[in-house]
Amino acid sequence: MKGLLISPDGLAALDGATVLDIRWRLGGPPGVGLYREGHIPGAVFCDVDADLAAPPGAGGRHPLPGADAFQRAMRRLGVSDGRPVVVYDDAGSTVAARAWWALRYFGHQDVRVLDGGLPAWIAAGLPIIKEEPGVAEGDFTARPGGMPMLTADEAAVLATDGVLLDARAAERYRGEVEPVDPVAGHVPGAVSAPTTENVGPDGRFLDSAALRARFAGLGVGEGVPAGAYCGSGVTAAHEVLAMELAGLPAALYVGSWSNWVADPARPVATG
Repeated sequence: MKGLLISPDGLAALDGATVLDIRWRLGGPPGVGLYREGHIPGAVFCDVDADLAAPPGAGGRHPLPGADAFQRAMRRLGVSDGRPVVVYDDAGSTVAARAWWALRYFGHQDVRVLDGGLPAWIAAGLPIIKEEPGVAEGDFTARPGGMPMLTADEAAVLATDGVLLDARAAERYRGEVEPVDPVAGHVPGAVSAPTTENVGPDGRFLDSAALRARFAGLGVGEGVPAGAYCGSGVTAAHEVLAMELAGLPAALYVGSWSNWVADPARPVATG
């Protein structure tokens, strides 16, 4: 397995990579508009809603797509098994991490996140362009099971027998606000761990020692089963990536809160 992160200079020097622009905003507007205003040369826009998720429903707002659908989407974007993939956004990698996780889950062996995203690229004096590249269809083959994943029942057990981290903002965890889902609160036993605290002011990930210390303070250490969820399985992938950078494997509850509250029989905690 290759490295998890890449620097702007490292990406600029990397030949033959497929670069995916994963810009997205909760509630819009669509990220493709930002992409068309300017992007990293050669980058192709990847739509969180259409390419990295199945249609919303009881499985949540961003359920995992089926292997065939994901394979078709990635091939259309030029992803191939033998070529590295670099993903980026403009939000501290909190969105790009979903693409990293999904590609890893479906078996790609060389997926890296541009540390600091598009702002870091621009700060390094590297160019952005408006022209969209021609894309040759890739040959990626989706092979599910490359990353650990949690169902709602498994997440409930982990909240008691291990550590289940809630990657949302603390006020959403406490149930004080809920801008998207119909019920506010958190999975009983889950620990508040806003994923924005995994990065510094520049949007780059903290170093591995600092991340290990952060997760130790949340109860996660070697040998402790851990997992993460958020609103719909997007930013929780960032938490999983941060834990992997710290040397701490973790499972993703892809359905997350939007799946949890789809069943009114599931308990809800606040405070």
